[in-house]
Amino acid sequence: MTYRHTRKGRRALSAVAITAGLLLTVAGCGGGGDGKSDRDESASSASSASKGNDSPGKEGSSRSSDTSDAPLAEVKGDNGLTLKVTSAKRDGGGFVTVEGSVTNNTGTIWVAADWRGDENELAKNGGSMAGASLVDQKGKKKYLILRDTSGRCLCTKFTGGVRDGESADWFAQFPAPPEDTSDVQLQVGGMPPAEITLSEGE
Repeated sequence: MTYRHTRKGRRALSAVAITAGLLLTVAGCGGGGDGKSDRDESASSASSASKGNDSPGKEGSSRSSDTSDAPLAEVKGDNGLTLKVTSAKRDGGGFVTVEGSVTNNTGTIWVAADWRGDENELAKNGGSMAGASLVDQKGKKKYLILRDTSGRCLCTKFTGGVRDGESADWFAQFPAPPEDTSDVQLQVGGMPPAEITLSEGE
């Protein structure tokens, strides 16, 4: 074989090798591109699904917390007191427990002297819910607060009073009206009547 033939053979082999290399490179690029695209789409789908699952849970908890603090009734007196009723439930023992809070915006300490009632026996309770009552207008009956054998009310006593700008929780227990009576008025001191609906206890 002459030198010229040897050079031609090497050129032919080089051309074949380059062509094969180019084909492999193109195929490799095409395959890599498709794989990356598939991975990106999968990741995007998983991210979207995750976000979709998170959103309803957050909205649900937000809706439930928005409605949990609404009082049954709220009335305001002329002297700057605000009375809230948050619960009024029948209990198995034949009585009703009413609960709520009072906020003092009178500009001075409030001792609940006019909430303890006019009866001499109730004076021993001091500043308290002792003078409160439930009124069944439909049945034309008034239910006074329950007391123990010593004349102490089954209710909150505001010992030391409530300072201006502060609130205090309270409770009061009454005899239960008939089962077919659900709407009553809570009356205490000089506050306007608070219209409330009784519910069954757990």
